[in-house]
Amino acid sequence: MNAKTAATEGAAPADKPRVRDRILDAACDLFYRHGIRAVGVDAIASEAGTNKMSFYRSFPSKDDLVAEYLTDQEREYWARWDETIAPYADDPRRQVEALVASDIDLAWLRAKAIEGCKCKTSRGCALGNAAVEIPEDNERLGEIVHEYKTEIRRRLRKLAREMGAREPDVLGDALMLLREGGYYTRLTFPENSGPIAAIVKAARALIAAHVD
Repeated sequence: MNAKTAATEGAAPADKPRVRDRILDAACDLFYRHGIRAVGVDAIASEAGTNKMSFYRSFPSKDDLVAEYLTDQEREYWARWDETIAPYADDPRRQVEALVASDIDLAWLRAKAIEGCKCKTSRGCALGNAAVEIPEDNERLGEIVHEYKTEIRRRLRKLAREMGAREPDVLGDALMLLREGGYYTRLTFPENSGPIAAIVKAARALIAAHVD
């Protein structure tokens, strides 16, 4: 789940990741595994192999780092979204089915683990998890999550409209609820052993009810 650099084992010192990149990489891993509030600056600096002085030279505050983490996770998600729907251009129904199917596809998670992330199982949506922890008065971080979720909703409603749904906004919202719920069943039912195993059939039934 990290924004990993291209540094490899045995690379020359000049090729090693910058301190700022190491801090962000460590934070991405720790925040996703343990939560934002549970992870302090000391733990992040230690994991990154640096110190608090270097931390604050790279990020003026923990909130600045959290904002970067959330933005990084969002970029990764949209890249995966685009990659998932690309093979089904001009077929919104297949695009939605592919997106839903990707929610139970562990291949992507395994690929991220190979890149260096220590979290080899899904902990749900990183930004959704953050929403639970962000205080109500932290408008900066709250807005990042709100805009991200709003864009997911907009895209699903658009796909529902393009497939000719009778009530596209209702279908789009229903698909979003299905996917959001699916993420969090993985916390209690690991390795896709719970309700998420039925998510593709459920999505197809929703689509059929609104389109066919």
